Amino acid sequence: MYQIEQSFTMNYAFPVCFDRDTLAPESTVLTDILGRAGEGPHRILPVIDQNVLEAHPDIVDRLQLYAEVHGDVLELIDPPLIVRGGEISKSDPIEVDEFYQRTQTQNIDRHSFALVIGGGAVVDAIGYAAATAHRGIRLIRMPTTVLAQNDAGIGVKNAINYRGRKNYLGTFAAPFAVINDFDFLSTLPQRDKVSGIAEAIKVALIRDGEFFNWLYENRGPLAEFAQEPTERMITRCAELHLNHIRSSGDPFEQGSARPLDFGHWCAHRLEELSGSELRHGEAVAIGIALDSLYSYLKGMIGIESVERIRSTLEGVGFTLNHPALESLDIHKALEDFREHLGGKLCITLLTREGAAIEVNEIDHHTMEECRQQLLGGVWPE
Repeated sequence: MYQIEQSFTMNYAFPVCFDRDTLAPESTVLTDILGRAGEGPHRILPVIDQNVLEAHPDIVDRLQLYAEVHGDVLELIDPPLIVRGGEISKSDPIEVDEFYQRTQTQNIDRHSFALVIGGGAVVDAIGYAAATAHRGIRLIRMPTTVLAQNDAGIGVKNAINYRGRKNYLGTFAAPFAVINDFDFLSTLPQRDKVSGIAEAIKVALIRDGEFFNWLYENRGPLAEFAQEPTERMITRCAELHLNHIRSSGDPFEQGSARPLDFGHWCAHRLEELSGSELRHGEAVAIGIALDSLYSYLKGMIGIESVERIRSTLEGVGFTLNHPALESLDIHKALEDFREHLGGKLCITLLTREGAAIEVNEIDHHTMEECRQQLLGGVWPE
């Protein structure tokens, strides 16, 4: 036998910026990012979420003015690609196909940029399109929702749905940069403001007990979307997610353990069962509640923690007994999640506020008891 053992290492580095009024002519955040790619002007295809365009109807004009002022650094590819917002952008191949067509008709190559401005679903879908066109077009994400700014838009994953399966087609591809502009959050519907807080509660429970305590103490101001607590919540949540990607030793999730998916094994299934009526964060909140109850019934955490988790989730505005729970097949959802992991089942459970373990088996009878408690709104006392 003749064998060549191949091994190489690549370094990935990208900035995650927190800003306001990024598209103001005097702002240099975007131009500084483009400067990392060398001398310009750099060709940029803007991809804009329809929901963002409706909430900020001047955004195209602002982009054009910005490009005129900074013409030595960037050249906008006109017109911008406008895509439907929400889960439809991941479930219908039109969005991705339109991106592919533009790369062909307007000669967008691996040295060009896509600037995606939108919510988590749009960032996911266009991220997938950019990662697969020409084997990778440089992507700058400008997430516009809480969930996208503290989770979906800052990591290395991109995906679209396929035949009813959430995130079935996807890539691991680091963005060129991420710009979190807090100004976009002011026009969000209340549900979307609340929805993104679920990821902060999730990562705090498994990674940072002090941060979870802060979320518990500030659940009232967060429910009202007070500026300072909201921005602190987003920034700290992003820090914890990025730290995991950087230091876990498995940034592309080649193993079975996915601790940042705490509460997610049923969340994706609940989204599907609700026909995407449930926001991702709302489904994650239910998943957090379900797995926290399970952790308690298995003797891993105390009643005080369960009460604080419930108070935090409900205090910021989540409803935890959605009708989709009635149709949740625990066995099938766990099996689908195991298949998605690509190996043995690995579920994250709490051992205390700020710490967790991974288990490879779930007691279906106990988990069913948790489901019934959530549906009935009857929590342990």
